[in-house]
Amino acid sequence: MPELSQSPVMPRSEVQVKGRWRQLSLLGGTMLVDSTEASLVSSLFPLIRQSLGVSLGALGILTAAGKIAGAFTGPLWVWVAERWSRKSVLVVATGLWGVWGVAAGFSQNFTQLLVLYTILAAGYAAAHPIITELIGDLFGGSTRGRAIGVVYGAVSLVSAVIGPLKGQLAGVEEGWRWGLWGVGTFNILLGIAIWLWFRDPGRGASEEQLADLDRATRNAHSKLTWTKALSLLEIRSLVVLLVSRLLSGHLLVGTFGVVYLVDVYGFSTQKASIVLLPFGVGYFLGTLLGGFAADWATRRSPRHGLVTVLQAAQFAFALFAYFGTQFDYGSIALFGVFFALMGAAQGVNPSVNRPMVMAITPPELRGAAFAIYVSVFEAIAWASFSLGAGFLGDAIGLRTVFLWALVILMLVNGMFLTLLHRSYADDVARVQRELHARREQALDATT
Repeated sequence: MPELSQSPVMPRSEVQVKGRWRQLSLLGGTMLVDSTEASLVSSLFPLIRQSLGVSLGALGILTAAGKIAGAFTGPLWVWVAERWSRKSVLVVATGLWGVWGVAAGFSQNFTQLLVLYTILAAGYAAAHPIITELIGDLFGGSTRGRAIGVVYGAVSLVSAVIGPLKGQLAGVEEGWRWGLWGVGTFNILLGIAIWLWFRDPGRGASEEQLADLDRATRNAHSKLTWTKALSLLEIRSLVVLLVSRLLSGHLLVGTFGVVYLVDVYGFSTQKASIVLLPFGVGYFLGTLLGGFAADWATRRSPRHGLVTVLQAAQFAFALFAYFGTQFDYGSIALFGVFFALMGAAQGVNPSVNRPMVMAITPPELRGAAFAIYVSVFEAIAWASFSLGAGFLGDAIGLRTVFLWALVILMLVNGMFLTLLHRSYADDVARVQRELHARREQALDATT
């Protein structure tokens, strides 16, 4: 009979899921293409605005429509994945779904682009909750920060290289169409790669208490119900993290960063797009730093370490955003430096908050938790910021909008996260006790 854990709250040694880094590379590729497709419209919006004859508010409508669609379809995809399979959903929703991106490239007016882009976003909403849930099953608690950091960092680094290249499409007639066609086609090919080579490890495969149990036993608790999903809102730390998403003004820089430099400081689209490279490199370094900081902080102070790192990232972003957006340096190079610093501060977040969500939820509820966290609350925040920036930018100017969203609101966010110091460690201990109880129950049933 397998040996029981010595403590109901302290995990045993790290579980090594076979081929986990190879599987992670496939998941990272999927996130990369989805991220590239999503950012293409915002980075090339000055061209779309000229081609289709729309105002700045149209960018807010496009982004908000996609995020609102994802808020409804993200949880739906998680539900489908639980009843069908996570691999199949990834193949269809984040791979073959790229056909809608190809179709969007043929849009002849803003209405067509809005409809097709919204359909595209509805499928891509499956990526983050399901992929993040899978990472939690591939990697144990002591390496999740690094794994998240590597995948988000790699996505950001490649996106940083692609970013200026996308900007060069400004020199091609109807270049935004070629971008949508190219990324959509590549996404279809990646969906085929997921179908051929990805292997789902199963829920709970990396949990120390469950890893040596057979897959059927681990899946005994995996059925997702409305009661279980709603029980997530009883987790105090998750509620704090959800509200924090609504205060995450830094989401705006990815959507409006290039347009901001074009409209406020008069750079061309091609030159403004250059800042995407240092921003992406900074984000990459931030995710790696955040991953190691998360794992180190967890070992150093299980109760306060992760929370402190997360708070520091919010305060640092606010500082860098103030100096990086509120002053005209006249040089794209100087703006690039501050965008790199903003990227680094923002990059710390997924390496910390994703492992936190994994730690406070049992394996079968992580997909639902990330659907609520990313597909719903982050989508609501992104849609609100995008719509607000689009229309308020036309009314009062983007500089004022950026001051409130990227600086003041981020300071509020950092202070609000103080609430986690009281609840996070208790919520982690609760999950560990639950997993230990499941292990004892499973072993008792076999004796």
